[in-house]
Amino acid sequence: MKPLVRITYCPKCGWMLRASYMSQELLTTFVDDIQGVQLEPSEIAGRYTVFVDTEEIFDRKREGRFPEIKELKQLVRNRVNPDKDLGHADH
Repeated sequence: MKPLVRITYCPKCGWMLRASYMSQELLTTFVDDIQGVQLEPSEIAGRYTVFVDTEEIFDRKREGRFPEIKELKQLVRNRVNPDKDLGHADH
């Protein structure tokens, strides 16, 4: 079964649009590699965390920032299809 990407975000912080944008980018890039992207509103204030299946690959609080889309695509790629060429996102 293909992996599922899950983005948990703080709805009170207004981060749903950011999560939606990132999910669209991931779905477009990994159309053949992932099952889908699940957006999950968090009850924890300030949360923005990205998982591939159960593995946390990015946490805003730990990193002190949001992921760049290029970086997020690389992190997902490394777990779902390490040989995939991301084109300009790899350079």
